[in-house]
Amino acid sequence: MTTHRAPVLVSAAVIIEGDRVLLSQRKRGTHLELAWEFPGGKVEPGEDPRVALARELEEELGIHCDVGAPVEVTFHAYPEKDVLLLFFEATRRPGSADPRALDVAAVRWAAASELRDEEFPPADVAILQRIRARLHAAG
Repeated sequence: MTTHRAPVLVSAAVIIEGDRVLLSQRKRGTHLELAWEFPGGKVEPGEDPRVALARELEEELGIHCDVGAPVEVTFHAYPEKDVLLLFFEATRRPGSADPRALDVAAVRWAAASELRDEEFPPADVAILQRIRARLHAAG
């Protein structure tokens, strides 16, 4: 018998400035602790995924962003839960603060050569090659 479970809907930001992309690190004691990922978070029931992403970026990193078009959609079945992950282009608004770790373990800007598959959750790996190519083109 197959059991079905509703996936967790997550929005994530691809924020590129120059030849670097913004990453955040998951906190200890969370699912996939200390993995690096594209910043974002869970979409609340009835919430627009773009609104959720802007809210998460402000809460976790203290930045104000404009959320643009989706760039990737991926599904991943972890043993403990299924995740439907929506990646969106996002840009920091003029005058926005520099990102800081408010509700994440750490934050950093990374070049293409620093994006190692093994440091990311499996659900994020699908987009890494695409981001590396964009960063190489920008550099």
